[in-house]
Amino acid sequence: MRFARRGQLDGGRTAVRQQSVPAPRLYVLDGLRLLAALMVVAFHYTALRGGWGRPAREVFPHLETVTRYGWTGVEVFFLISGFVICMSTWGRRLGDFVVSRACRIYPAYWVAVLLTAGVVALWPQVRSVKNWDVVLTNLTMLQQGMGVWDVDGVYWTLFAELKFYVLFAIVVATGVTYRKCVLFCGLWTTAAVIAPSAHIKLLDIWAMPLFSPYFVAGIAFYLMHRFKPTALLWGIVGMSLLLALHGVPKRVADNADGVVPSWPATLIVVLAFVLMALIANGALNRVQWRWLATAGALTYPLYLLHQYIGMTIIYGLRDRVPAPLLVSALMVVMLGAAWLMHRCVEQPLGKRLRTALRKGIEEMRRESVAPDGGRGRTSGTLRDNLPLLKEPRLYDQAEPDRVGAATKADGA
Repeated sequence: MRFARRGQLDGGRTAVRQQSVPAPRLYVLDGLRLLAALMVVAFHYTALRGGWGRPAREVFPHLETVTRYGWTGVEVFFLISGFVICMSTWGRRLGDFVVSRACRIYPAYWVAVLLTAGVVALWPQVRSVKNWDVVLTNLTMLQQGMGVWDVDGVYWTLFAELKFYVLFAIVVATGVTYRKCVLFCGLWTTAAVIAPSAHIKLLDIWAMPLFSPYFVAGIAFYLMHRFKPTALLWGIVGMSLLLALHGVPKRVADNADGVVPSWPATLIVVLAFVLMALIANGALNRVQWRWLATAGALTYPLYLLHQYIGMTIIYGLRDRVPAPLLVSALMVVMLGAAWLMHRCVEQPLGKRLRTALRKGIEEMRRESVAPDGGRGRTSGTLRDNLPLLKEPRLYDQAEPDRVGAATKADGA
């Protein structure tokens, strides 16, 4: 009965959850998100030259052979994002989706951009600010689309996330249903397969062949979780896994300093898919450790703050503090900074931004309604007898800030 009545299969109506008792929060996703972030942090601090001024393998001869694959944490992020975004948009209107995403990703990002720019401007030994026009452009999170340098190297993943949001917004605008999600997965997979040989830059930009399999698999995993696993959904996941593994060697080459084996990265990707399959099918529902919610809340600010600020700190202290102690202490400091960012920036600023944007959305909706209730006066035009098109609204206005199987969820 785990999957019974989790929603309707009707492809013509927005499916609504039928459960009388909300499903338990998926705390495991919070923990997995933090683990992915720590993998990326370890990669930047112990596998890159960064602030050490020499190859990291000379500083960490044994550890580097493991942490050099920490970049796969990004792939895990994208896999979780597909799951969570599909969950958080179910039964919601497009305006609500836009508000929730903007309030989730922008407040901490704005502060991180300014902090990172300030640090590398004062201590430009590791990275430098080319000019403040670049910093201002970075505040849009659209700098890659305009060919502008990222203030921090990790920001490239945020643009990939934004493109996923834009694409999935098409589904949200028409009402999220099981059938539409499957169709979206099929069309995006087809575009990703065609893109490398089509040599069409615009198609390649939006298809994201290296990363779309993770988003698609995440969506399929959520459909398994909400409804039940079927051969169709397992087929989507299996195809996505094969396409993801096809891109692993290129990702290894892009992130390695020299020639390194790709099988460890392949193994990590496979394990991530297996873990998500267990989560989707309820095998880990018994994990209800509440502290994981706090751990998950630290993920995004930790990811935003750690790279160039951390590398600058490493540069300044590398000759004074033993490397293992320096990295360990720095990771603790960054977790503390992430907690402060969450409590002092994300929560208060996100709340104010959410209130302001919701007012703007409601004003737009109110002013878009015709004075006569949507029916035009007799004029001989087709609009005379057309009812006002209204977006379906099946859930309340609650902000999806929690990762759970009911109605609330975070973005990766």
